Amino acid sequence: MELTKQKTKKFRGSMTHGRGKKGGRGAGLRGGKGNAGLLKHKYMHMLKYMPDHFGRHGFKRPQSIIKKDKTINIGQLEEMFPGKKEINLTKEGFDKLLGSGTINSSMKIKVKKASKKAIEKIKEKGGDVETEES
Repeated sequence: MELTKQKTKKFRGSMTHGRGKKGGRGAGLRGGKGNAGLLKHKYMHMLKYMPDHFGRHGFKRPQSIIKKDKTINIGQLEEMFPGKKEINLTKEGFDKLLGSGTINSSMKIKVKKASKKAIEKIKEKGGDVETEES
């Protein structure tokens, strides 16, 4: 027994695919495209699924409050202050001494803050670091 092929219902060759002349052009049956109508006819949907869509969120700290320490590495000390044995980095405008680089001579340094590594390297060479923290 031969079965007859069922005719396909893909609307091939049809320009409108069963929606008439103007019905399938836009998003008319769906209440608009995208976020159209969120404060009108899609309001309940917005409240349920996107409650944080409108309004401001969070807090950004003012940059005038945030203070960034001006730092210097011990590798730069001999370049910037050649031949000096005592350096007051606070007067020179630096807030923190960091431990990157190497130092060849012993120095006495006064600064607001210093990293452990920087203090360790300077004391190895026979120098001393005086901080406001200690």
